[in-house]
Amino acid sequence: MTDSADTAELTVGVVGAGAMGRGIAQVTVTGGMKAIVYDAAPGAAQKAADFIASMLSRQVEKGRMDAADQDAALARLQVVDDINALAPCDLVVEAIVENLEIKQDLFKSLEDIVGDGTIFASNTSSLRIASIASSCSRRDRIAGLHFFNPVPIMKLVEVIDAPETTPEVVETLCAIGKRMGRVPVVVQDTPGFLVNLGGSAYTTEGLRVVSEGAATPAQVDAIMRDACNFRMGPFELMDLTGIDVNFPVRMIIYNGYFQDRRLTTSPLHESMRESGRLGRKTGCGFFDYDADGKMVAETANADTTAPPADAVLIAEPSPQLDALIAAAGARVLAADDGESPIVCAPLGEDCTAVANRLGVDHKRLVAIDVTGNIAKRLTLMHAPGADERTVRAAAALMAKTGAAITVIKDSPGFVAQRLRAMVANLGCEIAQVGVASPEDVDTAMKLGLNYPQGPLELAEDMGMETLHTILTNLQAITGDDRYRPSQWVRRRALLGLPAHTPD
Repeated sequence: MTDSADTAELTVGVVGAGAMGRGIAQVTVTGGMKAIVYDAAPGAAQKAADFIASMLSRQVEKGRMDAADQDAALARLQVVDDINALAPCDLVVEAIVENLEIKQDLFKSLEDIVGDGTIFASNTSSLRIASIASSCSRRDRIAGLHFFNPVPIMKLVEVIDAPETTPEVVETLCAIGKRMGRVPVVVQDTPGFLVNLGGSAYTTEGLRVVSEGAATPAQVDAIMRDACNFRMGPFELMDLTGIDVNFPVRMIIYNGYFQDRRLTTSPLHESMRESGRLGRKTGCGFFDYDADGKMVAETANADTTAPPADAVLIAEPSPQLDALIAAAGARVLAADDGESPIVCAPLGEDCTAVANRLGVDHKRLVAIDVTGNIAKRLTLMHAPGADERTVRAAAALMAKTGAAITVIKDSPGFVAQRLRAMVANLGCEIAQVGVASPEDVDTAMKLGLNYPQGPLELAEDMGMETLHTILTNLQAITGDDRYRPSQWVRRRALLGLPAHTPD
């Protein structure tokens, strides 16, 4: 194959005709390239071709594709039952079982079939490309081309640059990815690549909050949807992908990075897998599901029917609290009256830490998270031994702002601060160690996981100094290296630089 951005005459071989393989073949032919599909299982390749034809027919019926374009695309689709028929391919993409030895054997056999210039690409999501290529003689022609399911809908493709992959091969695969209608991001050959690595923080920190008893899965999910604009909360997401899938992936990445605390999951995660509560597929996971697969709703909203407080003491200056109290129609006391709620808006601290630092009554202290979309949902937090009547009065008062109210137990950084900070910090660390560029980190997480912002965009939205403060407070309070700030964060926070500032 000639390494060139001109991909119009390319022939792409697809080995493996499952959901991923047939998707890759579909975007190949709709991108104007020829696809030759092979699967070792008799009839599998033809079944994939029939499925592709039905998908394109639906596109025509919906007016999203012309009949002539459908016919042209299907004319470029070829099914073969002999692997030797892949000989004319310029690129071969394997989408077979996640087994290292089987992939190695496939690539070794293909080297004797195709030309010297043919590029090999693996769609693996968990195996190192270097390991797959290690038994081949032309390792410089091997890279990763990691698509996301369902391929025709998910626009992202990760182009994995292994240690011996040539720049020309990476450039060609990016061009092919674009021709397929995907958005390519170049990623180094590391455990989890980019999306699976970057996605670790969201779910594992949610698990940690619940494991600590600070909040329920329903509360965490509601906060992340309403106050942080995520399409799904971490627990709904884990139930959707399946705990039997996401737990092993988390362990592969954790061990692949030599047990970095920032990547560890929780015993609760493993317990769910071992108990068979795997999510939607089993009808129960972190949530229960009815016979139609619909989640059985659990409330995340606090009871706000108590008489609202008519006055509060603000523990330390906070313009955001001033505005909230004014919107709720309460008075701000000039001095403690010994009865009214005392409110605060900490960053990365819990109520216990604030009460100790300021010397205020922990029983009447109620923390309010003023970060995120506070117009839609407000999170309140209290220390152990809190006066229940005071907490209810504060919750009823905050409900007068029009926001839904969630009340959680003591948690440094509430829920939103913790999860957002961990997502941003991990994204910055990915940029720091060169897994991908800052821009590609953001692009990949938005397209691959539907995040409302990329991790570095999120860091910028939070403010680098605020992000650094949350993380350092979390680390100091918990004593856990899990929360250590990336050097990317620390340097930019201390120097007052934007998150995307290059090294």
